[in-house]
Amino acid sequence: MSFDVPDDCRYLESHEWVRRDGDTAHIGITDFAQDELGDVVFVELPEVDESVDKDEEFGVIESIKAVSDLYAPVSGEVVSVNEDLFDAPELVNEDPFGDGWMLEVTLDDESELDALLSPAEYEDQIA
Repeated sequence: MSFDVPDDCRYLESHEWVRRDGDTAHIGITDFAQDELGDVVFVELPEVDESVDKDEEFGVIESIKAVSDLYAPVSGEVVSVNEDLFDAPELVNEDPFGDGWMLEVTLDDESELDALLSPAEYEDQIA
């Protein structure tokens, strides 16, 4: 099976992605992760203005198969959360790199992006 691994994202080994957009970055889980989880039924996310720390837990995702912690690929302050997920958590399954995004954060340290997996490295991991 082939999974979507966009070239404009960087990845954590725990299957979160980050996409830089100027001074901020969007965070979500990968196509591989949503497939492994199965149907997502609940997402718990931090509040706006909370801080997230690289490699630290920022929330929880629950599916029909499992409950999993979500980890931040970068450090920063949460500037928005995808409130659509509270009423429609299935967006994570339907469009994990688009409508299923989870957080937007300011970037505390841009160099953290360099330490993440490239698309090719992530594809090797999930192969």
